[in-house]
Amino acid sequence: MGNADTKLHFRKAVIQLTTKTQPVEATDDVFWDQFWADCSIAVQDVFALVPAAEIRAVREESPSNLATLCYKAVERLVQCANSGCPSEKERQIVLNCTRLLTRILPYIFEDADWRGFFWSTIPGAKRSGDADADENEARPLAESLLLAIADLLFCPDFTVQSHKKNNPGASEEIRSIDSCEYIWEAGVGFAQSPPLNYIHDLNRTELLKLLLTCFSEAMYLSPSSDTQVLNPWVSFFCSAENRHALPLFTSLLNVVCSYDPVGYGIPYNHLLFSDYREQLVEQALQALIITLEHETGSAVSAALQALDSSSSNPSEEPEPAGPDNLFVNYLSRIHREEDLSFVLRGLAQLLNNPLIQTYLPRSTKKIHFHQELLILFWKFCDFNKKFLFFVLKSSDVLEMLVPILFYLNDARADQSRVGLMHIGVFILLLLSGERNFGVRLNKPYTLRVPMDIPVFTGTHADLLIVIFHKIITCGHQRLHALFDCLLTIIVNISPYLKSLSMVAANKLLHLLEAFSTPWFLLSASQNHNLVFFLLEVFNNIIQYQFDGNSNLVYAIIRKRNVFHQLANLPTDEASIQKTLQKKKKSGISRLNSTDGESMEGSRPAAPAEPGTLKATLEATPGIDKITEKSQVSEDGTMISLPRPCSLATPPPHGTVNRASDTESNLERDHEVFTGPQTSRSRMSSVSSSAAWTANSDWMLSWKSRLPLQTIMRLLQVLVPQVEKICIDKGLTDESEILRFLQHGTLVGLLPVPHPILIRKYQANTGTAMWFRTYMWGVIYLRNVDPPIWYDTDIRLFEIQRI
Repeated sequence: MGNADTKLHFRKAVIQLTTKTQPVEATDDVFWDQFWADCSIAVQDVFALVPAAEIRAVREESPSNLATLCYKAVERLVQCANSGCPSEKERQIVLNCTRLLTRILPYIFEDADWRGFFWSTIPGAKRSGDADADENEARPLAESLLLAIADLLFCPDFTVQSHKKNNPGASEEIRSIDSCEYIWEAGVGFAQSPPLNYIHDLNRTELLKLLLTCFSEAMYLSPSSDTQVLNPWVSFFCSAENRHALPLFTSLLNVVCSYDPVGYGIPYNHLLFSDYREQLVEQALQALIITLEHETGSAVSAALQALDSSSSNPSEEPEPAGPDNLFVNYLSRIHREEDLSFVLRGLAQLLNNPLIQTYLPRSTKKIHFHQELLILFWKFCDFNKKFLFFVLKSSDVLEMLVPILFYLNDARADQSRVGLMHIGVFILLLLSGERNFGVRLNKPYTLRVPMDIPVFTGTHADLLIVIFHKIITCGHQRLHALFDCLLTIIVNISPYLKSLSMVAANKLLHLLEAFSTPWFLLSASQNHNLVFFLLEVFNNIIQYQFDGNSNLVYAIIRKRNVFHQLANLPTDEASIQKTLQKKKKSGISRLNSTDGESMEGSRPAAPAEPGTLKATLEATPGIDKITEKSQVSEDGTMISLPRPCSLATPPPHGTVNRASDTESNLERDHEVFTGPQTSRSRMSSVSSSAAWTANSDWMLSWKSRLPLQTIMRLLQVLVPQVEKICIDKGLTDESEILRFLQHGTLVGLLPVPHPILIRKYQANTGTAMWFRTYMWGVIYLRNVDPPIWYDTDIRLFEIQRI
């Protein structure tokens, strides 16, 4: 009964607030204390007892009462943070204020007139923590709230284990406490693992939920806003004003990376016991990825690069000491091998969790925050080059690759997981810009993670190619914008692939066959670029890895007609019109692909259930905007190539013909023909765009630059030899032909090898905006208990039902 009375009492207080037409004085503590001092209300009950309509009504009709409610709640949090919450009653007040503010803040943010309220100053709140400061400027409410949350996250006996038992002076030491001694978990920068306390975990989770709600003001600004404008809540919280910035960063990171959802592996233990740590890990991870925000292409980026370069002269001015955002600063400075190993192991273990196979169905706990983990891994690779090199210096990178490929394959048919597809592909694009990634892919793939892909024996490179082929041929229409990225990754790794399996070789040839059909080439202005990418893959492997790639050479010989047809594509207007008039209804995804038998235990990738919610995403820039070209020199170092200027007209044919089989023509082609369209024009490739139609000049301009010399020379040399062997020996078994090709050589017969060109990922404002919308979309959809932002006026993205 007590709980019901408490809810009734709280509900009466809410009704009183919504029905009062006159402002209630801030000094009327009897009235305001009803909301937090006299009761204990669960967060789900707060959401049920404070309806959205009533919050909006108070906001419109009695704004001063809503303002006072927020001010008083923050004031109580500050008082409790200063006192150190020695009593149970104070701890309950903290939780009640936290839940109430979590409920109300989104309705403050959704109204543009109210958004500045928390940044207004409240008389009496000093900006400096020093009582003797002569600075009389009052502190904005937002700053007071954020600092109180930070203090409360290191409050002994409330969110951390007290080091001193029965100490009556504990309340005095809260302001001088060294929170670095109270880091939540062992890991980066901290050796001791404090005993687990589920009450502390629950309290931390509630405070982090409020912190995340504070940061969520970004959701209420439209994506067209200037991406250089940082979230003021994040900027302040991650600044030097927050004395807990370092221990909080390490606490969040260590809690995530040390989490083991399986434990001792006792079957079904997750059904028998509540795992409070999982809720904390999820909130910590979400708070962490939001705090790691910085301006793209600004002084911060320059500072990050300065941190990475070891050639900095200490005698020079020490001004760029790193980003203003201390969380980004700390992350970029992690350098000890054991710390890098701890982070990588932790992320890999969690990402591999859904891939665990057991004999008993559903006997092992499966986590669901893999999208947030991928974002954190992305930020580590992007901000900390030492971490990126550490990941790539051993085969540990494959521990990350396999789960990423698993998620890509699993999500390919589900329109609600387009964002997951993009983040996975972006990570692989970033990794593929490094030589070591391509080298590591040659390790044999021996795991048997059940995926609905054909069974094959080969390397991790084969796995990547087979899954990319599956995404391209069996994915849904909205993935067409990713084709450029997928093929760029294959291009980047191709010079280092020592031995492709027959399955992977056939997949690459099937893609070329599909992309080089006249109908597909004429469907959109950028489609021919996919053919350039694939030809570059073949050229790289033939020129740099001919020995060992007899399977690919054999596949090229078998499909030689595809190359001949490509070389002889008709470019006259009559042929173009005839192709366009056929209006074939079958697109690339419906071309037959003989996949053979899928892996045992796998299930087909399923589309989203009807009614599934999804958040819309910003468009991603084209591949030419998010990559820059680097040429690999003879000693293995990479030299960045200047980005060519945009050209108004196609280059003269003489220039083109001298370009041999390099892919630089491809970029030139992008510059010439992009016009108002981007690579996303392929999303409508099934129906020709009304704004653009193919013509003879357009076809001639790129067809004359097709890098076919190397392949045609290979066919010219090898086809007669293979045919002669088949006739002389009456061969019908391909193994004999493969043996012949394995021992063959083309030394001195091929054109001069072209330089290896790698397209390295390059961040820009377009990708920064995409990441912001994606991160907040994930967080919105994952926070359903309670549904913090449900039914509020979000502007950063739209929520749609499938």
